[in-house]
Parts: sequence; C-alpha cells; structure tokens
Amino acid sequence: MAMLDSGITKLYYTISEVANLVEEEAHVLRYWESEFDTLRPRKNRAGKRVYTKDNIDTVFRIRHLLRDEKFTIDGARQMLKKKRKIKKSTSNEVQELKEMKGFLEKMLDRVKVD
Repeated sequence: MAMLDSGITKLYYTISEVANLVEEEAHVLRYWESEFDTLRPRKNRAGKRVYTKDNIDTVFRIRHLLRDEKFTIDGARQMLKKKRKIKKSTSNEVQELKEMKGFLEKMLDRVKVD
C-alpha cells in the first residue's frame, strides 16, 4: 500500500492533489467522505477541502480496502473501525506499561538509596 513519501513537507493538500496521489477522481473522494466517518478533511475559509497527512493516509487505506482487497463500503467501514479499536486498545496498553515502568524505576531508586 503506497503511502505518502516522507520527503513531502506540505501541511495541507487540495482535493485535486489527493485525487492525483491516490489515482481516483475528486468526486470519489467526496463520496468516500460521506460514507466514512474517519475521513473528514477540514475546509478553509473559502470552503475548499484541505487534507492533512492523516486524512491522506485514511484515503489510501480506504482505497486499498475497496480496490485491492475488494471490500464493500460496509466491509471497509467495519475494517477501519476494527483497526481503530485495536489501535486505541494498544495505545492504552502502552500507557499502562509506561506507568508501570515508571513505578518500577522509582522502586529501584529507593532500593539503591537504602
């Protein structure tokens, strides 16, 4: 799955730039916005969509699920939700491990001092 190159330094991209990156038409991206809650690019003062790197990564994921993996819209939506739940639970576990590490380091410091 091709993601953005790390060499690109723009903060925001227009819908036409994103459409060119993912090789889809702009109307397809607008349709995906209506179907996927995870894809919500902001709009600038002029009302034009501005995509961030996270938005573009989401577009690539959606495109991969629909075009390469042959998921339906509903199936792709479910896969994105499942991945989001896994990512959230993993980040919670990482936070708990960091807290535990901090506690153990404090205990070791106390043992060394005593």
